[in-house]
Amino acid sequence: MWRYLARRLLLTIPVLVGVATLVFLLIHLVPGDPAQSMLGEGAAPQEVAALRSKLGLDLPLPVQFGRFISGLVRGDLGTSLRTGDPVASSIASRMPATAELALAAMLVALLIAVPLGVAAAVWKGTLIDQAAMTFALAGISIPNFWLGPMMAILFAIELGWLPVSGRGTLAHLVLPSVTLGAALAAILARMTRASLLDELHQLYVLASRARGASRSRAIWVHAFRNSLVPVVTIVGLQFGSLLTGAIITETIFSWPGVGRLLIQSINFRDYPMVQGCILLIAITYVMVNLVTDLVYGWLDPRIRLV
Repeated sequence: MWRYLARRLLLTIPVLVGVATLVFLLIHLVPGDPAQSMLGEGAAPQEVAALRSKLGLDLPLPVQFGRFISGLVRGDLGTSLRTGDPVASSIASRMPATAELALAAMLVALLIAVPLGVAAAVWKGTLIDQAAMTFALAGISIPNFWLGPMMAILFAIELGWLPVSGRGTLAHLVLPSVTLGAALAAILARMTRASLLDELHQLYVLASRARGASRSRAIWVHAFRNSLVPVVTIVGLQFGSLLTGAIITETIFSWPGVGRLLIQSINFRDYPMVQGCILLIAITYVMVNLVTDLVYGWLDPRIRLV
């Protein structure tokens, strides 16, 4: 297992370097001048040139890239052009809110998806199966940029049960986490159903039934754990997508997380802050996939031998 862990850690290094390079190049190739944005359209060319020089934006791109990589190695993501605060500390102050929302959305998705997928597999072809898959289809089909405002109108404005925006209490977390977790629940429910159905037809499950095991024991003791292998993979991949989905959800509900900070920074062309936010999301993707691979190897030891 340790060799498997070391091999996977080594593979993440070139991925992280590639991600950092790509983020820097894409941000700096986008048209637009942050110095002009900061000073406004009425600023004199001399003032814009002076600010560009002060920010280092007049340096050749390779020099800026060298400074960027050097800063990353030291853990320095630069200074925000908008606020003047260190990028790392600004992102760190927003991370708890985003992590709280992503974990709550994942919990909502798992609480809905696993029972739904298991019920659909166990009672395959029945009304329960059809209802579960209809729910899954609806969850996948409805985008969160429509579901969020609709839920806010119904539960916050019309019924007055929940706050429409902000962060502070458990009630503030309900609408954003359900909005973010609904689509993921639909995907996981379909995956759980398909995976469990596949395992229930395996020879080892049929053999356990032939030895006298009850149907519930064959499902929960033998088939359920093995059916989790593809589900865990999807959970890992989708957890990364929760961060990108959180960008929209945080904006809808004024949730003070990294996603909202990213939108504000893009509007202002705050290059260092945008780079920092995108890097954080990319690194989170890589780390979540690493953890997923490790869990995958733990659930199925044959994978560690590949």
